[in-house]
Amino acid sequence: MDRLDAMAMFVSTVDEGSLAAAARKLALSPAKVTRALQMLEERLGERLIHRNARRLRLTEAGERRLPVYRSVLAELEAADAGAGETVDGRIGVTAPELFGRLHVMPVIESFLAAHPAARARALLLNRMVDLVEEGLDVAVRLAPLPDSGIVATRLGEVRKLVCASPDYVAQAGAPATPHDLTCHACIGEQEGDAGALWRFVDPAARRAKRFSVPITPRLALNSAGAAIDAAVRGRGVCSALSYQVAGHVAAGRLMTLLDAFEPEPTPVSLVFHPVPRRNVTLRAFIDHATPRLREDLANVSRRIGGRPAEADVGLAPG
Repeated sequence: MDRLDAMAMFVSTVDEGSLAAAARKLALSPAKVTRALQMLEERLGERLIHRNARRLRLTEAGERRLPVYRSVLAELEAADAGAGETVDGRIGVTAPELFGRLHVMPVIESFLAAHPAARARALLLNRMVDLVEEGLDVAVRLAPLPDSGIVATRLGEVRKLVCASPDYVAQAGAPATPHDLTCHACIGEQEGDAGALWRFVDPAARRAKRFSVPITPRLALNSAGAAIDAAVRGRGVCSALSYQVAGHVAAGRLMTLLDAFEPEPTPVSLVFHPVPRRNVTLRAFIDHATPRLREDLANVSRRIGGRPAEADVGLAPG
């Protein structure tokens, strides 16, 4: 049995409320729908649905997989439906300001070049933007995603790094542990960043044990880019996301510190509302942006080195 067919039967089972109802809708036998569910569960090694004679209830694994399967099926349907259609609508995109400038804007520009009749609006802000309130279609999110009614495609991940210039390290030395940062000139990323907490993971703990170190910046800025520039000039130690410093690290202008204490990576996702069949422009943009942003994040990982980025091609709830 094809795995995609099994995904469709699982989604239909949830939507219809029973195996029998799903079988009727799909014009299949209940036995075939049951086998499809069993195949998925065997492949995952865990149950997706608790079922009895009266009702079905999703397991935790089923809750995670349902939006994944919906998104996969929607993307395939959109790809099949899009052949020969004209891309001439407007797409509204939001992203964090620096990530948007470095990675999202080139994707938007190449999309417009590929589709001359299309138009785009970009909103680059360092805050969570509500797609409905702002009238937008797509958001790039650098954060774990809460459960919601929107769909998300996993693009990869970014890492939180501590960096300084080689000249600074030659003069001040490298911190051996995060607590040594209290003796260093730290550069804050936000205006008035007194008492900021920089987060780390204890590598000696059996399980990832998170802890924070209070930092009183010698220099506090309201711009991540300006903080990184100051670190490049040797003014101190900064905390930045991997995509923000990949070029500087690759060129030797910055070096990473405290790598063993690096916290868990932050997922990066493309989030959007379920794509209507008629929205050709949105489907085309998602198809255009997804592989390019995944490749960008993979390149960031290669330039930084160390822990590899997880460019997961799967989808996750958004």
